[in-house]
Amino acid sequence: MLIAEWFMNIEELDFVTDRLARLLHLSPEVADFVILLIDLGILFVITGFAYLISKRLLLRVLHRIVSRSETQFDDILLEKRVFNGLANLVPAIIAYYSLPLLLRNYAFMTKVVEASIKIYVVVLIVSVVHRFLRALEVIFMGIEKYKDKPVKSYLQVAAIINYIGGGIVLISIITGSDFNSILLKLGALTAVLLLVFKDTILGLVASIQISANELLKVGDWVTVDKYGADGEVIEINLTTVKIRNWDKTITTVPTYAFISDSFKNWRGMQSAGVRRIKRSLYINMNTVKICNQEMIERFKRFQLITPYIEERLRLIEEYNKANNIDTSHPINGRQMTNLGVFRQYALAYIRSKPDISTAEPILVRHMQPTENGLPLEIYCFTTHTALLEYETLQADIFDHLIAAVRYFDLELFQNPTGTDFRSLARS
Repeated sequence: MLIAEWFMNIEELDFVTDRLARLLHLSPEVADFVILLIDLGILFVITGFAYLISKRLLLRVLHRIVSRSETQFDDILLEKRVFNGLANLVPAIIAYYSLPLLLRNYAFMTKVVEASIKIYVVVLIVSVVHRFLRALEVIFMGIEKYKDKPVKSYLQVAAIINYIGGGIVLISIITGSDFNSILLKLGALTAVLLLVFKDTILGLVASIQISANELLKVGDWVTVDKYGADGEVIEINLTTVKIRNWDKTITTVPTYAFISDSFKNWRGMQSAGVRRIKRSLYINMNTVKICNQEMIERFKRFQLITPYIEERLRLIEEYNKANNIDTSHPINGRQMTNLGVFRQYALAYIRSKPDISTAEPILVRHMQPTENGLPLEIYCFTTHTALLEYETLQADIFDHLIAAVRYFDLELFQNPTGTDFRSLARS
């Protein structure tokens, strides 16, 4: 700007043009064009010199300052080339303020070149803001407090505003219209814009609600049945949530789906440090019967339930004597059943496992009978929340119970197979 003012104070420019025309025997028009070329050459040298100073000298000094700084903020800005973009503004500003002098006799060309420089500056500023937003994303992701927050969604909104604002400014430069008048014209297109940016707007609203209510965080294990997603959240952005499924595939779910649809977040289970086991064995009801003396003596040898059987026999005998029960028939009075004894065995076996939480409910209960038999549900909580340990423990429990059922003269229900039909034919 100072260089331009220095040139503007020279009052002998026309005199130089006339003098050059006489010395070189040129027409005034040609002499003026030669002077224009000289002025453009001077402008090129000045802008080139400014570019070298800003890019070579200032950036090197800045690199040294940043390398000695203890904070990581300026390192990230440098890595994302924010300062490089700002350095490119210096030559453009010098060229812009020098044009009124250098192209003083070319009004149309002055407008075209000024508009071109303005466009270049706007594009450069938009690019610098975009790099700055990317740097902010890296900075926030490096702060423990914000790692599980949808910061990227808000930065994407800022990026969209940046591009829209830059686009409106470019339109006003190219068309020569006022910025405010363009905004008023765009207001008439609000309905169209809402339709175009529907997902973005819904995503923004969803991101705010997700963040405010802590519905979802990066690292959460979620299950979204509608989209077939079951795994860990690895990214939350403005329009989508990326979920790495347990089979290592990636599922993208619209952000607003976590507000409009139902999903299961397993964070509560992980923070509680326990995970529920809830699975049933289907008992063939035709095998349920009252225990006779031989069965009771056999069941007494099962160490896990020996104390239970002895105590139960005592209580039954006291009740039957107190109420004068005729025990000659097995259905009179109180009796033990093989299913009831097996329930107590399953309960004792589960409680004997060190990885089962005793602070949570432990149940072995009947469910509503079905055409597939009587469901005997195992309901308890394990201290293993990781998939591998959880499934291993659950399989160990049911392996044992499935094998133990036959020792209580019970059978598990399953649909007839070819083996069943062959056995029936042989009999």
